[in-house]
Amino acid sequence: MTEFKQEIAGRIAEMMNDKPLNDLAMTFLQATTHPKYSYNYHWQDRPIIQYPQDIVAMQELIWSIKPDLIIETGIAHGGSLVFSASMLALLDMCDAIEAGTVLDPSKSSRKVLGIDIDIRAHNLAAIQDHPMASRIEMIEGSSIDPDIFAKVKKAAEGYQRVLVCLDSNHTHDHVRSELELYAPLTSVGSYCVVFDTLIEDMPADEYPDRSWGPGNNPKTAVWDYLKTHSEFEIDKSIPAKLLITVAHDGFLKRVR
Repeated sequence: MTEFKQEIAGRIAEMMNDKPLNDLAMTFLQATTHPKYSYNYHWQDRPIIQYPQDIVAMQELIWSIKPDLIIETGIAHGGSLVFSASMLALLDMCDAIEAGTVLDPSKSSRKVLGIDIDIRAHNLAAIQDHPMASRIEMIEGSSIDPDIFAKVKKAAEGYQRVLVCLDSNHTHDHVRSELELYAPLTSVGSYCVVFDTLIEDMPADEYPDRSWGPGNNPKTAVWDYLKTHSEFEIDKSIPAKLLITVAHDGFLKRVR
């Protein structure tokens, strides 16, 4: 596996410098946004609204970090919460197998915490009825509301390895505020993943009914945040490997 990963690193380095290949990937991303390509996928029967490549990237990160807490802003239909919870369940199972212990699948020291300003009743019911529900906690309210964040911070107490995913309101100001609040919860060696930085690279008229667009989006928030937060670095190898991703410059690794 070590040799395999070394080979991957070499291929990624070559792909980074392959402009025609990267241009093709961006063309695909731009062409598939309007037809809502990412809305075609579900995880364990819940809509996940992500590109398959990003789902695979998150699986790799979760396996590598082995978090005991995953914090996600933006719930929508709950597919990402269920995905994260199922990955934590696999970690629990692997831990039990390696330790030779009996696992109670309904109990875990690991948790997914989701925050959304509007958790719609039908989505809430579907998530609560899902087999992964025991690993999921949800908080309704704006992710940047001080009272809501106080609840998040309280719920995060005692966890050692924390992975953060920001995927709610995509305006610059909102994501910039989320980064100030949530990025510090990320444990050293883990990641704060900022989704939909792709908006910066889309045509100016792509989001006529939205308050975000080029110049006002998660990527601009990331760039601004990193000016004063050297504890994070952009991991460019992940988007370079994926090619198809909504999170260019969005995989922020906490290095100190």
